[in-house]
Amino acid sequence: MLVHSVFFWLKDELSEEQTEAFREGLDSLAGIPTVEALYVGTPASTPPRPVVDASYTFGITVLLQGMPAHDAYQEDPLHQAFLEHFADYWHKVLIYDIA
Repeated sequence: MLVHSVFFWLKDELSEEQTEAFREGLDSLAGIPTVEALYVGTPASTPPRPVVDASYTFGITVLLQGMPAHDAYQEDPLHQAFLEHFADYWHKVLIYDIA
């Protein structure tokens, strides 16, 4: 199993409609055949602590069977279309992969 977590910091100047379209774009990634499960969300309202980073706009966690499934996910047309359409929406992105 591979857990692929991506955190996005969207640009401040995006409209509400653009932000909603971005979320819909993230949700669309569930249609990639190698995706076992996909979770999209915003920072939870957990109490602030020094070890908690709630500065991101959206996070996505994708469960995949392993590195071959991850590589297929990266090359899938849905993922490529998401990147092409939304890459200008964020100013920072971080990825954490857990195997």
